[in-house]
Amino acid sequence: MSQDVRTRPEGSGQPLSEAYDTALLDLDGVVYAGGNAIAHAVDSLAVAGAGGMRLAYVTNNALRTPDAVAGHLTELGIPTGADDVITSAQAVARLISEQVPAGARVLVIGGEGLRVALRERGLTPVESADDDPAAVVQGYGGPDLPWGRFAEASYAIRRGVPWFASNTDLTIPSGRGIAPGNGAAVEVVRIATGAEPQVAGKPLPPMHRETIIRTGAERPLVVGDRLDTDIEGAFNGGVDSLLVLTGVTDGAQLLAAPPRHRPTYVDADLRGLLTGQPEIARESDGFRCGGWTATAGTDRLELTGDGEALDGLRALCAAAWTAAGDGSCTLDAEKALARLGL
Repeated sequence: MSQDVRTRPEGSGQPLSEAYDTALLDLDGVVYAGGNAIAHAVDSLAVAGAGGMRLAYVTNNALRTPDAVAGHLTELGIPTGADDVITSAQAVARLISEQVPAGARVLVIGGEGLRVALRERGLTPVESADDDPAAVVQGYGGPDLPWGRFAEASYAIRRGVPWFASNTDLTIPSGRGIAPGNGAAVEVVRIATGAEPQVAGKPLPPMHRETIIRTGAERPLVVGDRLDTDIEGAFNGGVDSLLVLTGVTDGAQLLAAPPRHRPTYVDADLRGLLTGQPEIARESDGFRCGGWTATAGTDRLELTGDGEALDGLRALCAAAWTAAGDGSCTLDAEKALARLGL
């Protein structure tokens, strides 16, 4: 097993808001859900910010502009400026600008967030494959994006125009449930053209680079709810991460996480920024955190003791990840998680 494979969540004697200079916060499932603030988010971010931690909001959603995102957060009670928001539209616009001439035309399949980001980089958004674009960029355009836009992208790409995508998240949360995301739309164009886009958003390096350029963070902490975007993005960027359990990831998915999806810390919600993190001790019969001890048996994970449910989950992570090594844990965790109410 590689020495750099994480086998347990880490502890911290300091509050995370003091141990790191910048929180790179995902939005959906972390700060808000369905447009409404998640419990404890507003107060926790206020305390972290007042203590000196910079708060930056990092989203794969390329539809809204940074101004619009900042306005929404401010309405929720989290005072935010546009400079505090980093979007996948900005990351993909920078990627394009490095590969096409200054002022080049770019065919936009998406919303206003992409157009604003392209203009920021000195590029010219256009609407038709017949406008002689130097690139095609595709980002989430909302539920009402006309089907004909995918055809427009296909016409240009089949002529040899390079294709870029802000992100490839297959789904996106909405107030009514889970809806198709930009990744689903990218698949439509991929099927029609046989081409592969260059992708900028989480978990890929262009997005992490964009956040560091714009925030100047020296000790960043990625905070997210998704293993395959937020946590993997932190892994790819070589920085620490905090998984909060207010979004899409559940206990079973966390225990089965391969190395690139294992967060540095695990907590219930954004109050985790304001506290230290408990140490997980290796013992002869397993791993202990708080009042819980977790062990890996031949076919299942076992949990004994009692105490805070999160401590039990952290202990189970140590047992599962150690047993899995470079792979994913396949041991049955249902009974152990049920003991924790997870």
